[in-house]
Amino acid sequence: MPANTIEEPARRVPLYGEYDVAVLGGGPAGIAASVAAARAGRRTLLIERYGFHGGMGTAAGVTNFCGLHANVYGQMHRVVQGVASELLARIDRLGGLNAPHLILGKILAQAYDTAAYKIAADDLLAVHKVDMLFHALGAGVVMHDATRIHALMVETKAGRQAITSDIFIDCSGDGDLAAWAGAPYEIGDNHGSMLYPSMMFRLNGIDPDKAGEAWRTIPALMEKAEAAGTHRFPRKAAIVRPQRSPIEWRVNFTQLARQDGSAINGLDPDDLTRGEIEGRRQAVAAFEFLRTVPGFEQSYIVDLPPQLGIRETRRIVGGYLLSGEDVHGCASFDDSIGVNGWPMESHVAGDVIFTFPPIPDSRGFNELPYRMLIPEGLDNLLVAGRCASMTHDGQSAARVSGACFAMGEAAGTAAALALDGNASPRDIAVSKFQDRLKQQGAFIGRDQAVPEGL
Repeated sequence: MPANTIEEPARRVPLYGEYDVAVLGGGPAGIAASVAAARAGRRTLLIERYGFHGGMGTAAGVTNFCGLHANVYGQMHRVVQGVASELLARIDRLGGLNAPHLILGKILAQAYDTAAYKIAADDLLAVHKVDMLFHALGAGVVMHDATRIHALMVETKAGRQAITSDIFIDCSGDGDLAAWAGAPYEIGDNHGSMLYPSMMFRLNGIDPDKAGEAWRTIPALMEKAEAAGTHRFPRKAAIVRPQRSPIEWRVNFTQLARQDGSAINGLDPDDLTRGEIEGRRQAVAAFEFLRTVPGFEQSYIVDLPPQLGIRETRRIVGGYLLSGEDVHGCASFDDSIGVNGWPMESHVAGDVIFTFPPIPDSRGFNELPYRMLIPEGLDNLLVAGRCASMTHDGQSAARVSGACFAMGEAAGTAAALALDGNASPRDIAVSKFQDRLKQQGAFIGRDQAVPEGL
């Protein structure tokens, strides 16, 4: 036995529960998948490592929905509907939803308060009778055979426990469950480069009258500070925008790299440790600069999130890999289950590069094929969210929350349909599946009219 390993004695693991559908990860994809499966009458469990849902949107402090909207021939439309609409309505009723705001003059995003998001998600899932298990970290799988998962193992405060299910849905973001089960996957661009992580933070105590539209003036102030040698910044394209209350602003100034300049790897525990520490250091440096901006003189850091914001790790290989060309070309698919209106957003060394479809000469969104949710070689697993089947470039667009909501709702609906027909998810009737999604209020492109309004 190698000296750097320890043999763990065999043990019998308690069974936490038996379910029709088990979903790992409570981000946008996991929330939507769980609601869709439970609404279809299936006993559903949503497993989340933290004590709240929202994924990167809460745990990493993103505080901003991207990809809900598309620029359709020069006009803005909210193209992600269905379960996402139910969640947004609840956030809004709690007073935690901003009006959509324009990004780069081309696309809308929508900010929210993280507390409202957490409460709204709890309520949405409870209303649809989803069982929830917080503070449970996925730790491995037990296979029934080479193509079927028998149980998901989780670590909890009660120790290791097992969850059995007829169908599993991996919404972990990192493709953990799929990788443990033997699904093929890619990491980054396959040459060692991944999208760089960030450490978000929020400031309070801003004078909104003095700050005005500071996001327009801050880039020039950054250039001036660097030229004067008073500050150095890890990336361009800093994001500084107000929350629902104008005295509170979200900030994204940071970019986390290894010593060799490559992106922090969100699958490496040592990298994650260094990234968290360096992320907080960069946040403090950004804050010191922002205190020199008019309106920010009396501001203070009110929140550093529980974890680093990870954009890309594993991407599972499924029946189709959504590509950057699909995003730019506003691709259509016979098996579409939703749409993505966000552009390619490449977080490269020192910068963020947005690449849009032709505006206003295109419909501004690509369809998402069902095949990207079905990993190769596994019969009772679906994958939704940023770890779905995409290329590095395609994932830079469709990893955001809008597309994740769409993929999640589709995965939960597909799981229920497969169980109804005693079939594998890859064998369900796609036309019936698409009809079900449309009946639920989802927009999948195809022959539907583009939804009106924001």
